[in-house]
Amino acid sequence: MHGDSQATNTQPQSGPLGRHPQVTDVGKATSPGDPPQCATATFLRNGLMVLNCGGASHHPTLRLEDPTTLKDLAVYPLPVRPSTYQAAATGDPAVMFSDTSGSYYYLDNHDRIVIASADQHVQRLAVRRDARGRWSFHRTDDWDLRPHLPHDCATAADPDPAGECDPVTAVQADYQGLLWWVSDHGRIGTVNPATGTVRSIHRPGEQIENSFSTGPDGAYVATDHALYELHAAPDGTPRIAWQESYDRGTRHKPGQINQGTGATPALTDRYVAITDNADPRMHVNVYRRGDHPTGDRLVCSVPVFAPGAGATENSLTSWGNGFSVENDYGYTSLKDTQQGRSTPGGITKVEVDPDGRGCHVAWTSPEQSPTVVTKLSRANGILYAYTKPSNAQGIDAWYLTGIDWRTGRTRFRIPTGTGDAVNNNWSPITLGPDGSAYVSTYGGIVRVHDTIDRPGTPLPGGTP
Repeated sequence: MHGDSQATNTQPQSGPLGRHPQVTDVGKATSPGDPPQCATATFLRNGLMVLNCGGASHHPTLRLEDPTTLKDLAVYPLPVRPSTYQAAATGDPAVMFSDTSGSYYYLDNHDRIVIASADQHVQRLAVRRDARGRWSFHRTDDWDLRPHLPHDCATAADPDPAGECDPVTAVQADYQGLLWWVSDHGRIGTVNPATGTVRSIHRPGEQIENSFSTGPDGAYVATDHALYELHAAPDGTPRIAWQESYDRGTRHKPGQINQGTGATPALTDRYVAITDNADPRMHVNVYRRGDHPTGDRLVCSVPVFAPGAGATENSLTSWGNGFSVENDYGYTSLKDTQQGRSTPGGITKVEVDPDGRGCHVAWTSPEQSPTVVTKLSRANGILYAYTKPSNAQGIDAWYLTGIDWRTGRTRFRIPTGTGDAVNNNWSPITLGPDGSAYVSTYGGIVRVHDTIDRPGTPLPGGTP
């Protein structure tokens, strides 16, 4: 979802530049009438796309796709999230929309899908093709985390159990070969894939609703109270190298899952950044990686967006010495972008000063991007957002929008459609190896690609 293990939200390939763009929209409903949201998209080395789809469906699935036709080549059923059963029993979809279990996965160096599924297992799957040319998913490994987690979870037979259920939020590999995982109720653990040994620690009273990051120096985890850097002890037990608390504010803001940071830690070579949840203004907090004296780790805490109208539930995008943040304040459901309405919006880039002693706001774009995980192409320097401007005539038009990473100027807007069917509702943008951009929406998968790609062709309203 975030591009790489360091959650930079960058990708090496180019995306569309608005040169006679073509938009393809293919529905992916998992059963009649179900919203077909696909939380994460990745690409195998052979160019095929893997989607993790579910939304409100009782049938979450992994899907292998032809990236051009968006045709299903194989489907693999995933466990239903306990919150889905709770929502069906109570009639309250909010419990489901605040549950991120089963949403995150990554591709390893052998093109295997590693996913923390909603049944508190970590699964590893390979994609294969048989002699007849038929594709399929095959589970190669399964690690059961239930002995290490409270697991009285909702089921179809018992949607309101009396005990505690602690869903697994995300899984990620570290640079030493361990699989790290985090849970909703503040547990942080590892799996040794060679032995199956599981080790974990617990941060009681803290919640982890977002993914986390790994770099050569360790794992970075943000709870709704603090940012942690962790290393694994020789037996695999997570050990806290340092922690930094942040201002978590006074309220659960509209547009966020809980009262805390909405950001997966984003890394650069020297820094790690998250947002806080302060009032009246949210801040981008940048910290130094590596060994530093106590009290000397925070580089800056920069306020962004208008007082009382700033929040994010997405990772920052990080490249060089800059971090961009999207304003998701005010988005709670589809109704917030209907009848011409939209969120306050704004995307701000914060840069670390050359001397590393502070930061400054490099630019602020007025673009209204309610919920997307933005992506930056390192090939063309364009930050891709998915925008929905307010409209006094009640038109609900959505756009794939390119923003210049250096200047913050909007370079192009490509219309993808109107209405709820093209609302991405928290799904990310993913750049494909052929230069296409993909966005999961309520109506299916939107693919945007240029039909003209001549070197030197000017961007609309811009320079080559």
